[in-house]
Amino acid sequence: MKRSMKTFIALVYLIGAAALLTAFTGVSNAASSPSKTEESNIISATPLGKDDCLKCHDKEPRDISLDGQKHKTAITCLDCHEGHRPRSPKNIPECSNCHTGKPHYELQGCLRCHNNPHTPLVISIAENVTDACLTCHTEQMAQLQQNESKHTKLSCSKCHREKHPYVPECRECHTTPHTPTMTNKDCLSCHQVHKPLAVTYSDDTPSTSCAACHDTAYNLLVASKYKHSKVACAACHKAKHKMIPLCQDCHGIPHPSKMMAKFPECGQCHGIAHDLNNK
Repeated sequence: MKRSMKTFIALVYLIGAAALLTAFTGVSNAASSPSKTEESNIISATPLGKDDCLKCHDKEPRDISLDGQKHKTAITCLDCHEGHRPRSPKNIPECSNCHTGKPHYELQGCLRCHNNPHTPLVISIAENVTDACLTCHTEQMAQLQQNESKHTKLSCSKCHREKHPYVPECRECHTTPHTPTMTNKDCLSCHQVHKPLAVTYSDDTPSTSCAACHDTAYNLLVASKYKHSKVACAACHKAKHKMIPLCQDCHGIPHPSKMMAKFPECGQCHGIAHDLNNK
């Protein structure tokens, strides 16, 4: 009788334990699994939009707003950043994902010059850069190579430094110009920056500009008491540097043929053009 009672009590305990375990498992599953209503809310959640980015990110949208260029007008945040971390761990795209089809886009290290992709045309030029420039500025390099000068040996970023499209004044390097009053416009009236020794000039170029190099000729000319002293250098040495005219270009054949036959060179009597002696 006692053994039967013990067996009965043990059976009651086992049944109670099983009931408690079943109840606990049900509560746990209910806590970890969403209800049908909750599942419906998750499935119908609104995808991220650009306005959501503004809730956390303030600098990047501000940069784009101020100077985003096509990154402002042609695309949104989510066109580049597909998803968000941690679900999308690689949500910082490569520039080449969009920028293709041109030699410039084949360059590596875009951020070396385009430091901030949110202001893509605010370009900081690194030191000793040339190759990257040549993917766009081919005409300028052709001029440098076909007209060798000291400029040919410089990197593009030596002059066009710090910020694109920075164009320096000539006098930033050439600190002793032809005359103290020369302006950058004066320099460019004769010298093209990518072929500075191919000197060309207009007829009204001041003779004082020529005098910086040709001082002997200039001093003789202005000291002369004859009409040549009133003529600008560019009036005779027309259009192209180092062009030396013939006297006949202006004066024709001024003397009888017998005299010209005896003295075929004008300088035999008149000396040099800058210091006529009229012997």
